[in-house]
Amino acid sequence: MNIESAIFDRSAPDLDSCPDESLPEFAFIGRSNVGKSSLLNLLAGKENLARVSPVPGFTKLINIFTMNRCWRLVDLPGYGFAQVAKVHRSRFNQAVSHYLKQRTNLCLVFALIDSGLPPQEIDLEFVEWLTRNAVPFVLVFTKTDKVAAAAVSANIAAFTEVISPWFEKLPAVLTCSATTGQGKSELLGVIDEAMTAIKAEASRARSDAEKLPGAAPAPTRKERVRAARPWRPNPARPW
Repeated sequence: MNIESAIFDRSAPDLDSCPDESLPEFAFIGRSNVGKSSLLNLLAGKENLARVSPVPGFTKLINIFTMNRCWRLVDLPGYGFAQVAKVHRSRFNQAVSHYLKQRTNLCLVFALIDSGLPPQEIDLEFVEWLTRNAVPFVLVFTKTDKVAAAAVSANIAAFTEVISPWFEKLPAVLTCSATTGQGKSELLGVIDEAMTAIKAEASRARSDAEKLPGAAPAPTRKERVRAARPWRPNPARPW
């Protein structure tokens, strides 16, 4: 996949302020200082698409970008930032929680983990939350250029060992470096594969509708996703 256009849509403080659900969305989220903004700029091929700040937790809103005019990249606030007053932190976490659980056109979450660290409790808790709430995600271990390859492999193995009891099949694991560009094609490939599947599904739905004139229209993707992933109140931990 080549990114030919990347256009800022809006910064949304909550789910109701997000744009309509007409385009598939792919969200990126991780612990503060995981290198999310640098990675998003790498994927988009735009140096200043997402603002890179030396202050962890700079992103406090749901930032949405339209890519190639056919899908959206969503930059979610990092979890665990300490520079924000608790009242504001709770508000942002609630907005992210609502987005992840209720956004019907959310196709996939890229959960970013620092490859240079052993498993961190906050990352494990977030992955467990995604799993429990049936949010589709892949794991992306960042900053692979900052540490020896052996350490990266050891940290990934330790992380997947902890979470393996939660799954019949582990989620996909990718690695990347915003500095060297390693992993860019693989990450965009995941999005490209999902977009191809979405287009194929839409084509089949149109074909089926044409073969059965007068029949009730097939449920839209939005309707199927909403039915399969209902809203779950009272999460054990709001993000």
